[in-house]
Amino acid sequence: MRSGARAAIVGAVFAAMVGVAGCGSGQDDSSSAKDGASAGSGDDKPSLKKVKTGPPSAAEVKTTARAFLAAWAEGETAKAAALTDDSGAATTALSGYRKKAHVAKVALEAGQASGAKMPFSVNAQISSGGASVPWTYESSLTVTRDTETGKPVVAWKSSVVHPDLAEGDTLKTGASEAPPIKAVDRDGKELTAAEHPTLKTVLAALRERYGKKAGGEPGVETWIARAKGSKSPDKTLKVLSKGTPGTLRTTIDASLQRTAEQQVGKRTKASVVAVKPSTGEILALANSPASGFNTAFQGSYAPGSTMKIITSATLIDKGLAAYGKPHPCPKYFSYGGWKFQNDKKFEIKNGTFEQSFARSCNTAFISQAGKLKNDDLTNEARNVFGIGLNWQTGVPTFDGSVPVQSAASKAASLIGQGGVRMNPLNMASVAATASTGTFRQPYLVSPSLDNRTLAKASKTMKSSTHDQLRKLMNLTATSGTAAEAMAGMSGDFGAKTGSAEVDNQEKPNGWFSAYRDDVAAAGVVPEGGHGGDTAGPMVAALLRAGG
Repeated sequence: MRSGARAAIVGAVFAAMVGVAGCGSGQDDSSSAKDGASAGSGDDKPSLKKVKTGPPSAAEVKTTARAFLAAWAEGETAKAAALTDDSGAATTALSGYRKKAHVAKVALEAGQASGAKMPFSVNAQISSGGASVPWTYESSLTVTRDTETGKPVVAWKSSVVHPDLAEGDTLKTGASEAPPIKAVDRDGKELTAAEHPTLKTVLAALRERYGKKAGGEPGVETWIARAKGSKSPDKTLKVLSKGTPGTLRTTIDASLQRTAEQQVGKRTKASVVAVKPSTGEILALANSPASGFNTAFQGSYAPGSTMKIITSATLIDKGLAAYGKPHPCPKYFSYGGWKFQNDKKFEIKNGTFEQSFARSCNTAFISQAGKLKNDDLTNEARNVFGIGLNWQTGVPTFDGSVPVQSAASKAASLIGQGGVRMNPLNMASVAATASTGTFRQPYLVSPSLDNRTLAKASKTMKSSTHDQLRKLMNLTATSGTAAEAMAGMSGDFGAKTGSAEVDNQEKPNGWFSAYRDDVAAAGVVPEGGHGGDTAGPMVAALLRAGG
């Protein structure tokens, strides 16, 4: 036997003896024996050592977070990125923090961890365009365990760099891409985010689109450049040197705006919009909470029975219903395999269409589903009420959706459920169209400023349909489900209530859509309950203030 072979055998025996001895010390028997055999034999077998699993310990969270923050603060981008679960994305963001955001220095101080989450404070220095300013803010990171290596790593998200960064966003510093604006209302009164917090996102969107057209001069700023396709406007985070604002006139009525803000401020969640039916000018908008997503313009909710304004126009146009004519309102009606019912299972025996509208009888509308084509409601919404026509308001909006549907979903769409989606801006416009008979696209900035083309509906409401729809809405406002909210109202007015059921919600979303003279408004209170009780008072207050 060759000496090399003999040495290998002896080595293997010795390794086995070490493995056995290890068993007495409390080590795992199977893994120790296999590890020893592999080491002694020289075989090229993969290690069977177990990868650590489970959430990271408090010590691992602290150590990993501090190591990451230290590397980031020292500008050691590769080292910091290697401590995350996405080194490529982390490298891009951390490099951009220095190069695109022009952060010259940064000090990062870890806070007290809560589970796997570690808050930290940022004390940075930004230098650009001859200006150098301090920049402080708070952020946080989360430590997780790498599924392949078992090592604790930072779960990478753009928000680690700054809490307002979404995926795909970029931090930039330099001459601002849009000069600042001084937004004013229809009478020349300045509108500021400080005085009107709910307008903050709208003012940012107006600046982004009209800053240059308003004639201002850009300053030097640090801002978030939103990802392509984002519905959120760019956001200024720090002003290094102020620019010169240009004046931008909007259609807002400052007085009515304050009323809108006061009304939604009474509720945790609510949104409202007012428009001028004769022109389409947007007079007021407000959201609660004031900061965050602009639900009033960009929300997407089932509008519930306020949709019956459009449905009624469809039925009248098709000769399937008329004011003063008999119309069934049974307790139940089944269509497409679904059984529909009215609130508290009420019925109207020997009733008329106006009674069904005023009391918001669901089955009165569902019963007509079989007589309508699948696209009848869609065509009425689009061609007469302008829903989904790509509105050019001056800021980002969702312009409503009434998709073509069949069977039970078609029936549900008739009462504002199914696939129908709206927001207060859409439903304020619907009330305005019902008032005048003509769709006029809502807008916040005059189209003459940028020569944009406003959306136009292909049809004007039939005269007979218009007259009947106004009578239906007036009856509802004087003796129907909207009467309490509209009590004491004078002038030319009408309204419709709505309550939209949503899965996993204890209460429905409350809706209200109405007009009075040359003001139309709509509001929604998510999880508020019946629209007449919740959204109704908000909308009615706007109509009274706008008179």
